[in-house]
Amino acid sequence: MKILIKNGRVIDPANNIDEICDIFVEDGKIKEIDKNITKENEKTINADKMWVTPGLIDMHVHLREPGFKYKETISTGTKSAAMGGFTTICAMANTKPTVDNEIIVEYINSKIQKEAIINVFQVGAITKDLAGEELSQIGEMKKVGICAISDDGLSVKNANLLKQAMKYANMFDLPILSHCEDTDLTAKGQINSGKHSDFMGFRGISNDSEELIVSRDIILANSVDARLHIMHVSARESLEHIRFAKSKGQKVTAEVCPHHFTLCDEDIKEYDANFKMSPPLRAKEDVEALIKALQDGTIDVIATDHAPHHKDEKNCEFELAANGIVGLETAVPLCITELVNKNILSPKELIEKLTINPARILNLNKGTLSVGADADITIIDPNLKYKIDKNKFESLSKNTPFHGREVQGKAAFVIVNGKIVLDNGELCKTI
Repeated sequence: MKILIKNGRVIDPANNIDEICDIFVEDGKIKEIDKNITKENEKTINADKMWVTPGLIDMHVHLREPGFKYKETISTGTKSAAMGGFTTICAMANTKPTVDNEIIVEYINSKIQKEAIINVFQVGAITKDLAGEELSQIGEMKKVGICAISDDGLSVKNANLLKQAMKYANMFDLPILSHCEDTDLTAKGQINSGKHSDFMGFRGISNDSEELIVSRDIILANSVDARLHIMHVSARESLEHIRFAKSKGQKVTAEVCPHHFTLCDEDIKEYDANFKMSPPLRAKEDVEALIKALQDGTIDVIATDHAPHHKDEKNCEFELAANGIVGLETAVPLCITELVNKNILSPKELIEKLTINPARILNLNKGTLSVGADADITIIDPNLKYKIDKNKFESLSKNTPFHGREVQGKAAFVIVNGKIVLDNGELCKTI
C-alpha cells in the first residue's frame, strides 16, 4: 500500500529529526522523507499539528496468553496496544504454562502470526516455571526468537543461578530484564511503607526491598559484563545504584512506568485495589526522583507493565486483590500531560524513551523512521483533550486508577509494516 503522510511534525530521535515534513510509505517500507513530497498514493494522511514518530515500543507487557485468557488475549492485547499508539510490544513469560522452552515460544509465535495486529516479541523465562531453581532452555528459546529473558513478577533469589543465567544471556546476546524485589522484605505488604500505610492500617513495602535486589543484580551483571535492564523502577535509592553503574560504563539500563511518575501512595483512597501494584506507588519524594532521572537520562525507557486482571480480582478486599493495572491505552496521554506539558521532557526526549531506546536495548530493528526501515509509524494528536474512560478500552480488562482523569494527547493513526491499523482514532475493521 502506498501511503503519503503530509505536514506532520516528524520526530525521529534516532536520526536527530524534529521538523515539519512528509513521509512516503510503499511496500511496507519508508521510501522517502522530505518537504512537499508529491507521489501517487492510495491513502493520504493529513498530519497537520500532529507528531509523526517511529512506531512506539512497549518492552514490558503482559498478554496473559496462554493460561489466563479471561484477563487478556493476544488479540485484545494487541488491539489495546494499537489504540495506545504502540506498533511493537514485548510479552512477558509469566503465563501458564510458563514460557521456559522453545515449544511454548513456537506455540505463542504461531498465535501471534494469526491474531496479533502489531509486532509482538516474546520474552523467555530465566528459570523453569519461574521457580528460581533451574535455568530455562535459554539457547533453544533464542533460536526460535525470544528477545530477552526475565522472571518478571519475581526476582531470582539464588544469586549463583542468576549469575549463570547472565553468562548464558551473554552467549546468546540477550538482555536480562530484572524484576527487583526481595520477597522476604515485601511479604504481606500491601502499599508503600510510610505514614499513609500506617493511616490505612496496612503493612508497608519498604524501598530497601527494591534497592537491595537492584544493587545485587548490578553487582552480578558487572562481574560477568552482562546486559542488565532494571524494570519498573520505583524507589529513589535504586536510582543512585543505576547512576553509579552507568558512570562506570556498565551495561545497565532502566525503565519507569507512567503510574510511578504520575501517582504517589497518598493518592490511594477508599481502599481502591486499582491502585495496588508491584512495586507499589511510592512517596512524593520518590516520584520527584523518578522525574529527575527521566530528565538526566538515568531512566532510559518508559514502559507500561500492562497487567490486566479480571474485575473480580480487583473488586475484593485490598489484601486479596491482584497487583497491577492496564497501561497501554493511558501511557501516551499521561506522558504528554505529566511530562511534556509540564516541560519535564521535550517531545523528542519523550519519543526517544518510547522508540529507539527500547529498540536498542532489545536489539530490535525498530524505532526509527530511516529510509528503508519497516514502516512502523505512530501519529499522535498532542492537543486532544478528554477524560480517560475505561469502558472504551480495547483491553479485555479495565483495571486502572486513571478512569475519569483529564488528559491531553492521543494516538490518531498507527501504521504497522506499511498497513494502517488505527485510522483517525478508530481500529480498522479489516484487520
